[in-house]
Amino acid sequence: GEGVSTVARQFARMAAVRGRRPAWLVDGDLTQQAQMEQVAAQPDRFGRLGAAVQASPDGSAFYAVTPPMRDREGRPVAPGRLMTAKTCLGGRLYVTRFHNEVLRAGQRAEAINDARYWTRLRAHADTVVIDAPAADRSDMILTLAPLADATVLVVAAETTDAAGPVALRDEIDAQGGRIAGVVMNRAKWKPPALLKRFIG
Repeated sequence: GEGVSTVARQFARMAAVRGRRPAWLVDGDLTQQAQMEQVAAQPDRFGRLGAAVQASPDGSAFYAVTPPMRDREGRPVAPGRLMTAKTCLGGRLYVTRFHNEVLRAGQRAEAINDARYWTRLRAHADTVVIDAPAADRSDMILTLAPLADATVLVVAAETTDAAGPVALRDEIDAQGGRIAGVVMNRAKWKPPALLKRFIG
């Protein structure tokens, strides 16, 4: 998608400001984490980041690490320990960060079709926004869409033909996901001639 992360971040901010309980912005791009850095760079919009906490209420995770992580004594490390979260907006919004820098050569993290993490997180949040990588880089959206209440596609207004988003919508639908809508990012609007006379 085009500007997916920006749209996800702004939607999470809006949900946090309007919600009764905190909102969560889950940075689902397990190879290129950027949400927390972007939030930290906009203190006028998001406030200061709080201290890091575990991003899993019970140690579950929406991803698996293969081969599995092990500590210095060779014991398995739960994948959920690799993700932390920090609050902003005075505790109204949690933003996650997956610590991919601790992965060793040959290890990778991939989304899994397991609802436990999302079920546990819902008990602590009004809204959970997942910023998934663009579909041309990852199939994460196909894995997670069936577990979400709704999916919003973000596409470039000027450079995307209709076939790409339609095919992705159909694929998500076939996996059991629900499309709530499409955001045409960077769309330029030209008012009709009649309206132009009134607005100048």
